[in-house]
Amino acid sequence: MTTEPAPVPPPPAAGPLVARTVALEDPGALLSLLPGHVSPEAISSWVRRGEGLVGWGRALVFEAGGPQRFAAAQEWWREVVSRAVVRDDVLLPGTGPVCFGSIAFADDSPAGASLVVPEVVLGHRGSHFWLTTITQGSSLPAVLTPGPGEPPAAPREVAFADGALSGAQWGGAVAEAVSRIAAGEMDKVVLARDLEVDAADPIDPRWLLQRLAERYDNTWVFAVDGLLGATPEMLVRLEKGLVTSRVLAGTIRRTGDDEHDLALAASLARSSKDLEEHEYAVRSVADALEPHCTSMNVPEAPFVLHLTNVMHLATDVAGVLADGTTSLGLAASLHPSAAVCGTPTPVAAQAIAELEHMDRGRYAGPVGWMDSSGDGEWGIALRCGAFDPDDARRLRLFAGCGIVAGSDPDAELAESDAKFVPMRDALEAL
Repeated sequence: MTTEPAPVPPPPAAGPLVARTVALEDPGALLSLLPGHVSPEAISSWVRRGEGLVGWGRALVFEAGGPQRFAAAQEWWREVVSRAVVRDDVLLPGTGPVCFGSIAFADDSPAGASLVVPEVVLGHRGSHFWLTTITQGSSLPAVLTPGPGEPPAAPREVAFADGALSGAQWGGAVAEAVSRIAAGEMDKVVLARDLEVDAADPIDPRWLLQRLAERYDNTWVFAVDGLLGATPEMLVRLEKGLVTSRVLAGTIRRTGDDEHDLALAASLARSSKDLEEHEYAVRSVADALEPHCTSMNVPEAPFVLHLTNVMHLATDVAGVLADGTTSLGLAASLHPSAAVCGTPTPVAAQAIAELEHMDRGRYAGPVGWMDSSGDGEWGIALRCGAFDPDDARRLRLFAGCGIVAGSDPDAELAESDAKFVPMRDALEAL
């Protein structure tokens, strides 16, 4: 039996990274400060309810593929920050040098792993605002004066088309998955589908980010290397030794009638099918975090998380870090959780490869940020779209559903349509 060698990341570029963080007076909403005329790949975001980080430019970029992509990315970042020259006047999580990252769902996906170090990062946390400028060289970068960019233009003539599978074909894939579950091959599998988007002009990523933030303020609005969306699921957060993870599994669509939605929430909380799906997801997260943590707290029952268009069963798992793993290392341990893959993981992953007929790319993989200490936040790239790197008029949107023994193909198709709503709505003019 041979042992796969440890990954050897390429060395950082010739000069050390030089980062300067200064405190700011309130500069306004973070997403409004992103400049125009910047390509989707050069926009970075991690914002929830107005707080978080945005960035632009690409001071450094790292890419890796294959099963070792997480480890290679983590080691590359450790090497970069070990050589960095940093002046940080704020000293909060997310200050100093920061990388934004997104990681492909599958080991064999050509999308691989991407870490982007922006040239400019703006942050907001509580009463604190800051600006970080990052470059390579021997002197501190200049301090900028951030201000609102020109308003983004609405997308024009947006058309949607089936991706790899039509709705009917995807429903057939769900039926096949249910058949395999009934035969005892697996307990759960998460199946995704995609939609193709074409617009008359290049789509401004700032338009999408601002619309998502306005309509889905309880999500993390993200953008990394051309992938953007609004995820409700925090895969893992690491801050000063505290590890937290929010698990979402089990979904029902909202109607807009508050009284009816409360009744639907109660039915979701009692649904044996959804509770079973949720239990698989929670257990997979707790089992993955346990080797890295002490004092684990896993609630016995989920709560119902109310979002703008859907409601989810949710559980917050917490622990105290017991080793020196970074937030990205924790994300690697958690990926792929039962919430985006299934149970048992190898069987579910094989079923995904056979039934979806598409490469997920970085959909359903970890997405987030990490600072020089290894602290950071990584969500799961859900409710999202990926820009065509060669044509900013084109996007691929993704949505997926957890399939268990009680799943009905028509109901799952309707649930997937509901999960497309955030991105479809964001692409519409006001």
